[in-house]
Amino acid sequence: MNFQAISSERLPELLRAMPKTELHMHIEGSLEPELIFALAKRNNVRLNYASVQALREAYAFTDLQSFLDIYYAGASVLQQPQDFYDMAWAYFLRAKADNVVHAEIFFDPQTHTARKVAMRTVITGLYRACVDAQTKLGISSSLILCFLRHLSEDEAFDTFEEAFPFRDMFIGVGLDSSERGHPPEKFERVFKRAAQLGFKLVAHAGEEGPPAYMWSALDVLKVQRIDHGVQAIHDEALMARLAKDRVPLTVCPLSNQKLCVFPNLADHNLGQMLDRGLCVMLNSDDPAYFGGYLNDNFVQTFAALPLNASHAYQLASNSFEASFVPEAQKQAWQHQLDACFAQFGA
Repeated sequence: MNFQAISSERLPELLRAMPKTELHMHIEGSLEPELIFALAKRNNVRLNYASVQALREAYAFTDLQSFLDIYYAGASVLQQPQDFYDMAWAYFLRAKADNVVHAEIFFDPQTHTARKVAMRTVITGLYRACVDAQTKLGISSSLILCFLRHLSEDEAFDTFEEAFPFRDMFIGVGLDSSERGHPPEKFERVFKRAAQLGFKLVAHAGEEGPPAYMWSALDVLKVQRIDHGVQAIHDEALMARLAKDRVPLTVCPLSNQKLCVFPNLADHNLGQMLDRGLCVMLNSDDPAYFGGYLNDNFVQTFAALPLNASHAYQLASNSFEASFVPEAQKQAWQHQLDACFAQFGA
């Protein structure tokens, strides 16, 4: 692959055009203010903001918790299966425009069941959108059920049992919400149970939490992917292990900047992780709140860091490698990526 033939001027166009997967996207975090207000009206929910603009202006976060407070408030408008469908469908339309070929989507059922919204309502609404995305947009997808780590493991078990009748509609379990003070080992038993039942395992670790949380995610929870993982750079032994074992890290640059993990995108360590041979890829996390969907993350990050076409190719290729799909499908996407780069390098 002749990466030098692709000029820096054409790089933003290439970033937008190349096929890619998205493996770290919270569907509730794609809920745009306009849709929040529309669903609030549909469901007679009173919001604490006078307008779409007032809500958007509240997205000035100082850390993860300040974001979560607004995130959970926004989710209050989701009450019927059609609400969950509409939210997911809006994301899939954005994903199609960004040339996302496959998405593995996080959802937080505890955010909704705590409001007396039935598990069936949540999962069936989201799953119907996934089916339609495949048939109408050509985007494959899977759902990953996340446990809220600020709640107890017993509550996670209850959620898992409640979701089990719909086990054919989701492929794995994850761990998200407030990281500080809630180490992965808090959820050892429920992850072991999920593994025994054949579910894929992922967990947020090393965003605001220390590298030790990443060790626990790997050795205690036995996860197959780590979400975020940017704090690994502070632990040489961990960096070596991640590179050797090709442990995927689903990095979210705009999220990291918005939540003050890095003061500026120019300070992000993505380039260092790529140069160390880690299996990192870009994702949008909570795009409605953090200022950009997947292509926004690519274009803005590449503008801020000394990254080139070779890095772009590696990030897209890593995203295929890290996905929970058959190897033949990964190879098909790889051929599409090669063809895209060949076209831009011609």
